[in-house]
Amino acid sequence: MQALVKPAPGPELVLRQEPVPEIGAEDVLIRVKKTGICGTDIHIWQWDDWAARTVPTPLITGHEFAGEIVDMGRLVEGLEIGQRVSGEGHLIGKTSRQSRAGKFHLDPATRGIGVNEPGAFADYLRLPAFNVVPLPDAIDDEIGAILDPLGNAVHTALSFDLIGEDVLVTGAGPIGIMAAAVARHVGARHVVITDVNPDRLALAERVADVRAVDVRTTELRDVIHDLGMKQGFDVGLEMSGNQAALDQMVETLTMGGRIALLGIPPGKSPVDWSRIVFKAITLKGVYGREIFETWYKMIAMLENGLDVRGVITHRFPVAEYRAGFEAMLSGSSGKVVLDWT
Repeated sequence: MQALVKPAPGPELVLRQEPVPEIGAEDVLIRVKKTGICGTDIHIWQWDDWAARTVPTPLITGHEFAGEIVDMGRLVEGLEIGQRVSGEGHLIGKTSRQSRAGKFHLDPATRGIGVNEPGAFADYLRLPAFNVVPLPDAIDDEIGAILDPLGNAVHTALSFDLIGEDVLVTGAGPIGIMAAAVARHVGARHVVITDVNPDRLALAERVADVRAVDVRTTELRDVIHDLGMKQGFDVGLEMSGNQAALDQMVETLTMGGRIALLGIPPGKSPVDWSRIVFKAITLKGVYGREIFETWYKMIAMLENGLDVRGVITHRFPVAEYRAGFEAMLSGSSGKVVLDWT
């Protein structure tokens, strides 16, 4: 089969032939149809310090996918050959307190496909049946391939009650844009998204019913006044990993505001904890998706009107994977999807 492989430490990936994975009794074999390129894949492509510490080589990368089941282990139940599926890319352990309590997304032994284990940038993917998520007819393969990042957005956005609330999203990357769309879908009153990238802000306005703000030229306090918010934002969704964005969020949140943090800072950051304490702000760190509650909720929302297709801006056959990564590296794209058919 063809696969995108990190053959050895260093930049870029190589498209080459690899053996089709052998499945175990509780695994399925998935014929991959579409995959999404993630920010994590960019770290691996560039081979930064995180990738060098984390990713074994050689390794088939990629973890955002949709496809169909072509083979199943003898102990697999409840799935069928030919069934269209996506899947949870976090492979959990079964012995931790968190896992045994059903809090699978908190399991400390979690390993990731395409990061620690062979991934989805390939014609075929082996996946534990436990991790498989069937796709309803209403969700095509292209949307199925971006359910992983949409799940990050849903997990973050649904961390707090948003009905009737005023929401600030910092970071107009694809996940930030999808989080803004989710916030509007579930009933937020005003949703403001900030960035310094005009292309990403324009994309946010096309995809979601939001106020997009370039913080280089517009003061958030003026936006708060224009929208008639008397005290500031109720909920913040921090998706950028940028310290200045977090500081601005803290300053513009109302007393007792709540912040869900998905963005990852590049290193240690100075935080004015006194402002957080005196404003009685609640902080929640978010990692991945709640397994499998987030999947249930996002599929239900997609079946009932949530539309995030516009966040996909580039589509390439896998033979043109370099163009796909160049689009991501440009900083102006939304989601990039590779076609493996």
